[in-house]
Amino acid sequence: MTQEAQSRRRFLKGAAGAGAATAALAAPMIARAQTPITLRFQSTWPAKDIFHEYAQDYAKLVNDMSGGRLRIEVLPAGSVVRAFDMLDAVSKGTLDGGHGVLAYWYGKNSAIALWGSGPAFGMDPNMVLAWHQYGGGEQLLNEVHQAMNVNVRSLVYGPMPTQPLGWFKKPVTSVNDFKGLKYRTVGLSIDIFTELGAAVNALPGAEIVPALDRGLLDAAEFNNASSDRILGFPDVSKICMLQSFHQASEQFEIVFNRQKYDALPADLKKILDAAASAASAEMSWKAIDRYSKDYDALRAAKIQFFKTPDAVLRAQLAAWDKILAKKSAENPLFKKVADSMRTFAQRAGRWQNDTLVNYRMAYDHYFNRRG
Repeated sequence: MTQEAQSRRRFLKGAAGAGAATAALAAPMIARAQTPITLRFQSTWPAKDIFHEYAQDYAKLVNDMSGGRLRIEVLPAGSVVRAFDMLDAVSKGTLDGGHGVLAYWYGKNSAIALWGSGPAFGMDPNMVLAWHQYGGGEQLLNEVHQAMNVNVRSLVYGPMPTQPLGWFKKPVTSVNDFKGLKYRTVGLSIDIFTELGAAVNALPGAEIVPALDRGLLDAAEFNNASSDRILGFPDVSKICMLQSFHQASEQFEIVFNRQKYDALPADLKKILDAAASAASAEMSWKAIDRYSKDYDALRAAKIQFFKTPDAVLRAQLAAWDKILAKKSAENPLFKKVADSMRTFAQRAGRWQNDTLVNYRMAYDHYFNRRG
């Protein structure tokens, strides 16, 4: 064998050995990369509610977008903690994350309910999200979380259509109908209806219909035709009042334990954020489809729907003015958030109100034409 051939053989043998060593080292890394990071979530909704479905929709987007590297497992309310205890459980790390609404944490700081309760200075829910994303709302929410001493990362998403005034034993004809009424709502809506004279009880979704059935409540609101139908409102009431300012512009919240979120690789954090935006759009479209189908189903089942009288709507706005003044005087952070919303609403609302056409005119032209 020539010297050149011997050198060539030694090179090839060394390369083969190095390749085998590299493969041996790489194999465990590949195995580790294929093991997904699992986040255990709990929603604040019963398993049968469409809201829990929205939580699952977000999880599926994350699972699919991450190519299996990250998996979110969503449990329904009560699986680990009660619905109203979800935020504390996430903050402490008992849960890795959760799905709910910001108004549920009203008892920790009244300012947080501004993302869900009240007329939002005339902004629709998508405009409130615009304020959150581009008007300083996200930064203010971080301040509110610090004041609440919770260790979380919150993604606000999912604009909800105007919520009904609720389900009643008889139609609401005036503000006086709320005097002494045992009524369910949450967040700053509690203050609105208390101002109108109601005896308010905040209950999570799964407990509302049983309370109505047992006479512990006279009336209650939840959210939409699909949720209300699934939760059983039509079984205990045949009258639903549509339109209200108590929760006209609410959104959902996806919340993570801060340490768990921060420890994730940068690309997975980007996926979590992007999935929230994608889920926000998907939820909006699904809501239009599902809520309208269930609204028709309820009408076919002889549920009576009435528009809330304008006098009641104006009374809600007057009550809200008092709440804004009182809470702003009590809580500087509440005032800071409300002032920010007001400034954005004045500009964005003027543009939207001047720009958008009256869609009801076109709808009536095609579907409610007389003569």
